[in-house]
Amino acid sequence: MSQNTLRLLLDVDNRFQRDRDQAPAFLHRRDRRFALDCEQQGISPTAEHWLDHMRRLSGPGSEEQTGRNVEKQWRRINSGFAAAGAVFGVLTMAGLLFYDGGQRINITVLLAFVLLQLLLALATTAQSLMGWQPWRRLSKRLIPQSQASALMPLQPILMARAGHTGGVAFALTGLLTLFILLVIQDLAFGWSTTLDTAAASYHRLVQAIALPWSSLWPAAVPSQELIEATRFFRAAPASQGATPEQWGNWWPFVVMLWITWVMLPRMLLLGFSHWLTARKARQLLHSHPGMQALLYRMETPTLDTGNQHNDASDLPDVRTQATASDLCNTRHLICWAGAGEPELPQQLTMHDSQILKAGGRASLAEDDLVLATLAKDLAQETSPAVILVTRSWEPPTGELHDFLEQAMEQWPEGSRVMLLPLANNANERPKNHLIQPWLRFTERLPEGFATVALLPSAPDTPYPTGGLAP
Repeated sequence: MSQNTLRLLLDVDNRFQRDRDQAPAFLHRRDRRFALDCEQQGISPTAEHWLDHMRRLSGPGSEEQTGRNVEKQWRRINSGFAAAGAVFGVLTMAGLLFYDGGQRINITVLLAFVLLQLLLALATTAQSLMGWQPWRRLSKRLIPQSQASALMPLQPILMARAGHTGGVAFALTGLLTLFILLVIQDLAFGWSTTLDTAAASYHRLVQAIALPWSSLWPAAVPSQELIEATRFFRAAPASQGATPEQWGNWWPFVVMLWITWVMLPRMLLLGFSHWLTARKARQLLHSHPGMQALLYRMETPTLDTGNQHNDASDLPDVRTQATASDLCNTRHLICWAGAGEPELPQQLTMHDSQILKAGGRASLAEDDLVLATLAKDLAQETSPAVILVTRSWEPPTGELHDFLEQAMEQWPEGSRVMLLPLANNANERPKNHLIQPWLRFTERLPEGFATVALLPSAPDTPYPTGGLAP
């Protein structure tokens, strides 16, 4: 997805909230039309394309910037965490490296603080993976409740991302402060602990910590001699015979210690939180109830059932003022969605008919070709008319309605369409309840453009609509 996934999720959710006030039939026709347009253009009907389509339908100035506004709000939250982390990074490093010329800076304290930072970084990521929200009170103040429904599953991850942003700023400003203090001060490092720890054991601990950069910068790995020479005791800080030059040889280790175990973990976990946010937002978008309904509407043809009521207990509305008319004599026939297979009625095949196929398995390009072909032929006739053969047991579809609307725009003025619903046996009349949906279908089209026609009945079965008109 080229668009930010989180912003796309919020924009799509907002669109679904607005669609709740629309009629289901309208939504079905609208989204089905979008899917057919995508098929004709050879593109995939993704959520991003659907959202762009909805924006074009709404017109300029009507777009709601829900996702963009939320993104800006979280950018401000991340900036606040970064600013706070930067300030604390300067103050913390200045406190850790405070040196008054008497007591040396204890490496053991630095190791303990670095370990604490590493544990805090891992705990921040762990709470986002478990869904735990230690920031709940803060997030309620920063984030409006109107966005809670869409953002609730993402709150732990987003707050963890903000925390890592502050952690990265903390590490960077701390490292910068360390470099500045190394330049402007003559820092003296050493190590000390209340426990009875030998220099050899401390050397093994330092070597294990420095293992990631030992081959890249060997000078940043303290030697056994440096460790033995820089140990100090509270009662005698100047003891052990260490020369002052050796007190500053710890600085490469301190720099690499901070970069490797404070700054890099925060950067890696911040990148992981960005990836996790996008992945979680993509999963929420795919599993969104509105998205499932949208996919169903795009994949399912629209049907006219005749039921205009909202209650399931109501009976379908079968009232109609349209009636079947006589079948006109024309040579132009369209078989819609496989109607007339394997054979057409004898009354139609007796003439020199021009039989075309559209709908169903035919592509949109093939439908356009049928419309263009008939437009040329009908332009040469004084009373242009077309017979459109359908199956009576299949209700009218939205694709047929769109096809006839395009035909009305392309064909000559005064053209007529005779809808001929066929029964299972093409030479027999269909049942009356199967004709009613087609009569109601013609009422939704412009008056006089389309009518329902029926085949002439057999001689021993009088038919009220008459025979084939001359």
